[in-house]
Amino acid sequence: MTHTFKILALTFLTITLLSGCAAVVVGGATTGVAIVHDRRTTGTVIDDQGIEFKSLYALYSDPSIRNNTHINVTSYNGILLLTGEAPNEDLRNKIVTKLSRIQKVRTVHNNITLAAPSSLVSRSSDTLITSKAKISLFNINGLKGFDPTRVKIITENGVVYLLGILREHESQAVIETTRRVGGVQRVVKLFEIIS
Repeated sequence: MTHTFKILALTFLTITLLSGCAAVVVGGATTGVAIVHDRRTTGTVIDDQGIEFKSLYALYSDPSIRNNTHINVTSYNGILLLTGEAPNEDLRNKIVTKLSRIQKVRTVHNNITLAAPSSLVSRSSDTLITSKAKISLFNINGLKGFDPTRVKIITENGVVYLLGILREHESQAVIETTRRVGGVQRVVKLFEIIS
């Protein structure tokens, strides 16, 4: 195991533990409540976390990927979303091939653009857009049973990706609300629609 990966794994573990502790201290059973509201099973939530961790390990253990790309990996209900930048098609294909082999990945959405890694300013802007989009979903009123925490939002270069298991009317409201958020260039819907 490389030194860099050990640091990454330790950081990931620390953040996970601290965020878990914060949730318990601030909201009591916040984590349990989040899982109750999630339309994924508890096992699927754990599988998604495992897919993301295995993906990070695969990316960071390959120096050609680690040193030349900026890749974000998000798993939701076995659907793997890849965003970020790679400098050439060969490296992008290598990433997709590696990660599509991870157990329990059902589908891969490859949205890696061919470009140099984005700047920290761009990434900070994306983080702000994601935060504003998440907050905006709490303003959706009049949808019986709608829970904004069921929507996973990822932003890359102003493009907002929406994942979740929603009903059709919920998905339309989420898309329209997200489109109105300042800084959003485009919205990509990757929802699984249920009846």
